[in-house]
Amino acid sequence: MKLRSLFLLVCSCFCSIAAWAQNQKPNPQYVLQSTPNPVQYKNFYLFTLFQQEQGLKKLIQNDPGLSTLFKNRTLKIANAIKECGNDITCFANAFKFNEDEISAISTRLVQLFKETDVLNVMLQRHVIPSGCYAMYGHLAPVEMLVKAWEQDAKSVNHTIAVYVEGFKPNYPKIDSIGFNVKDKGYPELVNTNALLSLNTKNKLFFEPSMQFALIALEINERNEAGDYEPMMSTVNKASLSAIKKTNFSAYKYSLILVPGEGPEERDTELSAGGMLRCRLAAEQYNNGAAPFIMVSGGRVHPYKTKYSEAYEMKRFLMNSLHIPESAILMEPHARHTTTNLRNAARIMFRYGMPMDKVALTVTVRSQSRYISHVMPQRCIKELGYEPYRIGKRLSDNALEFFPNVMSLQIDFDEPMDP
Repeated sequence: MKLRSLFLLVCSCFCSIAAWAQNQKPNPQYVLQSTPNPVQYKNFYLFTLFQQEQGLKKLIQNDPGLSTLFKNRTLKIANAIKECGNDITCFANAFKFNEDEISAISTRLVQLFKETDVLNVMLQRHVIPSGCYAMYGHLAPVEMLVKAWEQDAKSVNHTIAVYVEGFKPNYPKIDSIGFNVKDKGYPELVNTNALLSLNTKNKLFFEPSMQFALIALEINERNEAGDYEPMMSTVNKASLSAIKKTNFSAYKYSLILVPGEGPEERDTELSAGGMLRCRLAAEQYNNGAAPFIMVSGGRVHPYKTKYSEAYEMKRFLMNSLHIPESAILMEPHARHTTTNLRNAARIMFRYGMPMDKVALTVTVRSQSRYISHVMPQRCIKELGYEPYRIGKRLSDNALEFFPNVMSLQIDFDEPMDP
């Protein structure tokens, strides 16, 4: 009897662990909690949940430790407005989270997690199913909470470093600050941004810093992360409706991905390379390879271009190649080849497309070889994981790939395409 009881106890433990592991996976039915400014929730999803979950918001706002930290930070910002003058670094340091603050907040969040179920409920209902912090999905919930907080803090710090202080981003030629930080009028802009962060609506410990970072992106005209959002009800409305009616088993591939090539001339809407890539995709589509074409590419080349690669490719597919709008998915945020495939995987997951079915990417020979031979290592270096798995090579221009759900992970140091 004792052995049987022990056996049942062990089985129960294994079942609990298995159920917990199962719950750690992102959920394709989950709907992201949005904000009027999509740049916010796409970069700082945990902070967005802190604001929107009313019970959680109340907990954070009323907690003595976090409340004291908020008061100290607002005092530091007020002093910076009075004393920093033309010192941009002085302003930036008033808003960045330093290591002591990050550690103190981590400790307090762990304590709150143990004292109340509110934070754990948020993790189970939102953080885990969203996939936005998927790289920490193997951790215990409280550890995942700390990692998510630390990531959002790093994201704020990075945005301020690049778009306030003028530090180099990962890709300086296309993503750099839009101001000369040594210009005599620039400190006044930063001072005004700092003043706005003391808005009385900002009552949570992270809000002044997050608002300061978001306004910095706005005045730099670097809100590309919000382009065409919410895409499900705008540029992808017709294709999303078609997805729900599609029998994917009738096709060899789930979709045909077209990575863009931005023009270098400011007045050019779509490059020759972009047109040719579209023609390659249209050929595969017309041969019945897949029910959808996804065009991928943001407002990237040249610096601060007004033209979106994905939008211009979609127009070309519709107007010149007569592909129906319902068969075209737009992915207008990728700024590099790494994120062409990562963002494709995200849309496929969130739109309910089969993630275990092979997809096809078509492009010019050099880029196709780059995707298969070089990019997996580059993705590990820049993203921390491979957003896709390579399948068969069909030709110099056509390559199979399998999307990876890990692609839902937010990238903290790419605020224009997080």
